[in-house]
Amino acid sequence: MELIIAGNYRAQWGEGPIWWDGALYYVDIEGHRVLRFDPESGEEKSWEVGQRVGTVVPRNAGGLVIAGDDGFAFLDEETGEVTAIADPEPEKADNRFNDGKCSPDGRFFAGTISTVKKTGDAALYRLEKDGSVKVAFAGVTNSNGIAWSADGKTVYYIDTPRLAVLAFDYDSASGELSNERVAFSTAEAVSASPDGMAIDAEGNLWIAFCHGSCVVCFDPEGKEIRRVDLPCREVTAVAFGGENLEDLYVTTGVPKDDVEEGAGRLFVVTGLGVKGVPAFGFGG
Repeated sequence: MELIIAGNYRAQWGEGPIWWDGALYYVDIEGHRVLRFDPESGEEKSWEVGQRVGTVVPRNAGGLVIAGDDGFAFLDEETGEVTAIADPEPEKADNRFNDGKCSPDGRFFAGTISTVKKTGDAALYRLEKDGSVKVAFAGVTNSNGIAWSADGKTVYYIDTPRLAVLAFDYDSASGELSNERVAFSTAEAVSASPDGMAIDAEGNLWIAFCHGSCVVCFDPEGKEIRRVDLPCREVTAVAFGGENLEDLYVTTGVPKDDVEEGAGRLFVVTGLGVKGVPAFGFGG
């Protein structure tokens, strides 16, 4: 296993990595930027989007979809133009969108965070292909990682303060989540906040731990399989990428004090001996 820094950009708060079309897309929430890193050429592109942006996903029809302070929006990669779609929480000035990903059927699931830590005041939302927005799961405080099982029938989801991974049954016809349950707790494994998450081809979950300086791989029942330590505390999210989805990309953030040299950098872990699964784009 080897841990190296990818690219030259230092994010204020990196998040939301996703591999698409030979490159790694991710966001700098506090830097108001969407970024694209091409590991083959080393090229880095960025788009200033004029708001805190919590996540980015590709659109099957071309371009990107983001979720941020002002809700869901399209982002044109060629022009940088941001076109609003919908904002489900316009009255909540202390909330913003955080992490999110698309389901295998092309819906965009993304959730909000209460920046003042008001318990239960945020939610996980579902952007439908027609541009309408539905509440997928309410009573959230800090919406974070989400991933689907290989058969698409189970959704794993993190609301950070719960210190656990939730699981739901997923109905691809309606996009509805049901049968909420706790898949496993992370509290005993790591004394830190579970953040972004990715699933590998074996069905194991790789979770970034904010304030925890690590990424931990768990099986679906919560048994720790592997741990990757990083040289900075604020480890925020993960995604498998590379030609065969065998590299693990890790985003990080810059703490308010005692800033480490690697803080805010994009890392890539090679030689893990596991593979990820392809990302899904937005179908609208």
